[in-house]
Amino acid sequence: MKQITDEQLSTCTELQTHYKKIIELLGEDTDREGLIKTPERVAKAMQYLTKGYNEDPCAVLASAKFLEEDYKQMVIVKDIDFFSLCEHHMLPFFGKVHVAYIPNKYITGLSKIPRIVDIFARRLQIQERLTLQIKDCIQKTLNPLGVMVVVEAQHMCMQMRGVEKQNSLTTTSDFTGFFQQAKTREEFMNLIKNNR
Repeated sequence: MKQITDEQLSTCTELQTHYKKIIELLGEDTDREGLIKTPERVAKAMQYLTKGYNEDPCAVLASAKFLEEDYKQMVIVKDIDFFSLCEHHMLPFFGKVHVAYIPNKYITGLSKIPRIVDIFARRLQIQERLTLQIKDCIQKTLNPLGVMVVVEAQHMCMQMRGVEKQNSLTTTSDFTGFFQQAKTREEFMNLIKNNR
């Protein structure tokens, strides 16, 4: 079990105080049985949901960087589930990330791609930035011949409030290198659509 640092404990206590005040400002009684421990639970949940600020995604990716000289084809990790918080309303957005890269001497352990997705997602985010950060991290750390990232997400800030469109899906993408060629992008898009 991971040890909680004094700083994390102090932050949690401070967050609890603020969440208690927020609940009271909303008109609730924080001494009511169902709400007594809510400030503490919300504080701990928010620390977990934003733990990506305390992790270095490039270091995680580099920790499993292997020399592989011959493989020059696409490496694809698709359907990576993610959950994040929209920085505008602090409501969840969630969906799937699809990543491809074409090695240039180096490959990485396949589990590291979902790990870096989680690290960037566990911050206050917008989908567009999330897409760019994943791409940039892979490009910077592995220096591949190309990277492409596609993110498909549902946003609770559009479904629970505002326009209240329940079936809307937002798709973002970004790419470098060989993926600037339409044919390579098309191959990737076809491969992530197969068996869905």
